[in-house]
Amino acid sequence: MINQEDEQNLVYEFKKNQDILFAIGDQTRQAILITLMQGLQHPGMRVGEITAKTHLSRPAVSHHLKILKDAKIISVHKEGTMNYYHLDSKSKLQSFKKLIDQIEKMFLKCESGTILYQDERNRG
Repeated sequence: MINQEDEQNLVYEFKKNQDILFAIGDQTRQAILITLMQGLQHPGMRVGEITAKTHLSRPAVSHHLKILKDAKIISVHKEGTMNYYHLDSKSKLQSFKKLIDQIEKMFLKCESGTILYQDERNRG
């Protein structure tokens, strides 16, 4: 069982990471992220390259790139009229990792609480 402070911290972390959870929760955006991971980070990949590798339409790729960019998972580098998309080295994924760590900590607390409860029941 978790206490009220732990609960508040967990709720806070979930709220802080909602845009990331939304962004990475879509299979199309996951495919785009994997494509970006496979490509050169400098200068990055253009929409046409991502379209060719994912077999999505240009408008679909652009739409999903915007969501990933707004979630601060990817960045865009502009050279003249060309836009190059790449993973954001200052990504909010570190914040997401903190959420995962918090969830893991709560699971361990709940698990140890369950074990203690079962031990008490077995003794009684």
